[in-house]
Amino acid sequence: MDAHGEGGRPQHYPVLLSESLEYLAVRPDGLYLDLTAGLGGHTKAIAERLDSGLVIACDRDAESLQLAQAATASVASRVRFFHGSFSELPKALERFGVGAVDGVLVDLGVSRFQLNTAERGFSLMEDGPLDMRMDRRGDVTAADLVNGMGEKPLADLIYQLGEERRSRRISRAIVRARPILTTGRLARVVEAVVPRTGRIHPATQTFMALRLAVNDELGELEALLRLAPERLRPSGRFVALTFMSLEDRIVKGAFQSLARAGSARILTKHVVKPAREEVLKNAASRSAKLRALERI
Repeated sequence: MDAHGEGGRPQHYPVLLSESLEYLAVRPDGLYLDLTAGLGGHTKAIAERLDSGLVIACDRDAESLQLAQAATASVASRVRFFHGSFSELPKALERFGVGAVDGVLVDLGVSRFQLNTAERGFSLMEDGPLDMRMDRRGDVTAADLVNGMGEKPLADLIYQLGEERRSRRISRAIVRARPILTTGRLARVVEAVVPRTGRIHPATQTFMALRLAVNDELGELEALLRLAPERLRPSGRFVALTFMSLEDRIVKGAFQSLARAGSARILTKHVVKPAREEVLKNAASRSAKLRALERI
């Protein structure tokens, strides 16, 4: 998660940074995976604690990865980059000749850079093409879903992924308003049938549902939770930061299954949340939750 500084430049605030490093228990000679490099904040902090160790930074967003490379230039000898999704983890490890690692970090928040870049089509506050692809090599955009799905399947998608109880009303309005090609137009269509009742825009959950669907984020997360634990060395740590209840439930369930199987122990008896000082500095961190486990 990040904010924008002077001149629109990304000003990065890696969420729960000290807590993430504490639970990763970074060793100077260790090998680590940052599977959501974003703008490089967590990656750089890990690399700064290494001497002979290495951190492999992955991201499915090529533009974010370029910014992460620039942000980690001072520790470049200890960082390697891979452009790909969670399900491509075996390919990333194979590329760098790695079998097992000492720690895995994943931050599932959408970066402020993505939200504030109108042409990426993530934000309902920045008018742009209805895209939402994290990896622009993907075939399906949000516009494809909004304009191509039937009314009931679209309502089901918004309800299940956005946890939006007014999904049928929203889907009906979307179908009637087609074609919808921009984020601003979609936000206005939703707002017209779901009046604003608080600070949160009424289209927020609809946008979230479309983003999750376009990028198959829950499917990718489930793939990660299958692949990553078995790549951990004994005593290796897995730290996950979530920002939505859907994702947190998936991570919690997977960690509990590993603990019951006797292959890992959960380090966070209670979920870890940002301190008040961090939320005041970076409001985007307020919904963050950290969970961690250790390979036995």
